[in-house]
Amino acid sequence: MAPRILMMENPLSATDIARELAPAGMELVVAPLGSPEFESALPGADFLVGFGNRAVDAGFYGRAPKLKLMQLLSAGYDTVDIEAARGAGIPVCNNGGANSTAVSEHAILLMMAVARRLVWQHESVAAGRWRGNDLAGTKLYELRDKTLGIIGLGAIGKKVARLANAFGMTVHYYDIRRVSEAEEDALHVRFKLMGEILRNADIVSLHVPLTPASRHMIGAAEIAQMKPTAYLVNTCRGPVVDEAALIAALTDGRIAGAGLDVFDQEPPPADNPLFRLKNVVLTPHFAGPTWDNQQARFRNAFDNCQRVARGEKPLWVIPELAD
Repeated sequence: MAPRILMMENPLSATDIARELAPAGMELVVAPLGSPEFESALPGADFLVGFGNRAVDAGFYGRAPKLKLMQLLSAGYDTVDIEAARGAGIPVCNNGGANSTAVSEHAILLMMAVARRLVWQHESVAAGRWRGNDLAGTKLYELRDKTLGIIGLGAIGKKVARLANAFGMTVHYYDIRRVSEAEEDALHVRFKLMGEILRNADIVSLHVPLTPASRHMIGAAEIAQMKPTAYLVNTCRGPVVDEAALIAALTDGRIAGAGLDVFDQEPPPADNPLFRLKNVVLTPHFAGPTWDNQQARFRNAFDNCQRVARGEKPLWVIPELAD
């Protein structure tokens, strides 16, 4: 009987591309999580592909006795029940950096958008104000010669560093896993302590997974260390930042602005104070899924399925389950 890949249907996943790339000799079943078709296919599934969901719990694994791998199409895994996977002995793997180009480009986009007040410029032109009502007081900034502080130098953080180099920025980073001096030289980055990043950076860009240790790692005390001219950019996970503390700092002008692709609650409630602030640029957790990386997501996912089917260890196992 052919190994079965069960893929959770999702609007962010191009099903036709998945079917085109599905490995020969394997059965691909695509269905919404929890649907009758999904539940019917689950007992015979060897591999689960999709995004993290709390419904994939201990009871779920109990209904999937043949399952050998949970393969994510995302980089983040904060919605994965790690203890349930550990209890079932199922490795959980992320997408192997398939969306790292998209997220790194989006981080740069947000940096430029807040520094050049892109949304305000668009709204001014569309409203017939041309260059706004306060030309003399309008300040727009370039990225060149600015100091970028990257917190989290993984696959995405490294690509942000390379792009920032092209813009002529000075790049510092903080990560609990330091890279070698040779790699620092190749990336044109230098390690700094967290406090140094916060105090000296013109832009702080966040690229860490959401874990208990990283939840609210940027809170009121950390924001207070930032320069009043600095910007905060977050394309990783909303709860990495204490959103209430950030809103207070933005409202009071204690930092210059923020570019946010992620929020504490997604979608954010209609009365979120961020919507009323003029010094923020907001996007709807859309940094990662581009049409260009659909193939890379499925290619990495299906390659991992084939590896496990051959009896090999999968790639990109999340750190909590790596051992």
